Amino acid sequence: MTTTRDYYEILGVSKDATEAEIKKEYRKLAMKYHPDKNKEPDAEEKFKEISEAYAVLSDTEKREQYDRFGHAGIDSRYTQEDIFRGADFRGFEDLEDILGGIFGGAFGGFGGFGGFGGRQQRRGPVRGSDLRYDMTITLEQAAKGTETTINVPRAERCDVCGGTGAKPGTSPKTCSNCHGSGQVTHARDTPFGRFMSTTTCNVCHGTGEEIEEPCPACRGTGKQKKVRKISVKTPKGADNGMRLKISGEGEDGSPGAPPGDLYVVIHVEPHKLFERAGDDILFELPVNFSQAALGADVMVPTLHGKVKMSIKLGTQTHSILRLKGKGMPYLHGRGQGDQLVRVIVKTPTKLTDEQKELLKKLNLPNEGETAKHSKGGKGIFDKVKEAFD
Repeated sequence: MTTTRDYYEILGVSKDATEAEIKKEYRKLAMKYHPDKNKEPDAEEKFKEISEAYAVLSDTEKREQYDRFGHAGIDSRYTQEDIFRGADFRGFEDLEDILGGIFGGAFGGFGGFGGFGGRQQRRGPVRGSDLRYDMTITLEQAAKGTETTINVPRAERCDVCGGTGAKPGTSPKTCSNCHGSGQVTHARDTPFGRFMSTTTCNVCHGTGEEIEEPCPACRGTGKQKKVRKISVKTPKGADNGMRLKISGEGEDGSPGAPPGDLYVVIHVEPHKLFERAGDDILFELPVNFSQAALGADVMVPTLHGKVKMSIKLGTQTHSILRLKGKGMPYLHGRGQGDQLVRVIVKTPTKLTDEQKELLKKLNLPNEGETAKHSKGGKGIFDKVKEAFD
């Protein structure tokens, strides 16, 4: 950052100023402190300060970040180069060269300018582009890990020309427009005098070479679209949104440059029985009235197969029971999460006369009939269990 002063104060605008008002004030101040016009010792520093303020406040995202967190919000997220990248300097072409001279060639490509100050260099070999592939897996596959083959469309080096883009038997020539430098210089008259600006050559696009006879297979691009089969291993415990980097499996670069990387983004399908909560698995188990009241052993499905679980006598609806180690494997370490079983007691809505009578006896037991077994007969709990089972 070049300043710690409030950006709104620097431009002399209010915090609810419109984009047009901010742009108007910046132009006025930029002309006032233009180093070629203002010879005061601190003119250049003031010009830097107002340009930085404008770069932040003219960008919606940066302005929102600044309004919320002040300079700390800008310092924590943006470098000096990031502040100016994407800023809307359209309409300020007469300031292009002075901005480029002050902030340097590293800031070429401000929004609306397309390049500054004659510091661009001829481009060397260009690394290949990274690719993204979205892969959907089941919750079971996420739990156990999986290996699968995916088909990735990508640009690969042309087999016919070897990536040069030139017809076999020929080779690229030195660019006639920039004479191999990859850049061209233009002179422009402004209210402050004549300025020289350097931009990327529009014939060779910065490579310094042009192709007279393009390769018929790739039409001079040096690349061909192909579909490549690539094996992807998903680790145990993979979660939704996880990115797997496969180095070197992106698109091919220009001759002499490395390829890009492939990023596989994991999407886990919703499950009809289970819900994931971190490393734990949630499951709802419906039980009938007698199972909850009298207790029971039930078989519960898990991602690792069915297991027996005991429901204690008098279990209430929405009670949570834990099955240790039946959740998701820990992604970065040994062990597994748990399965949390929420018991849902299904209260009967239609009762037979026998069931009604038995429930009444449970509520108001007769003197001669208790919950315990009577001699030679069944107790009331046994009869309820049989009736509701």
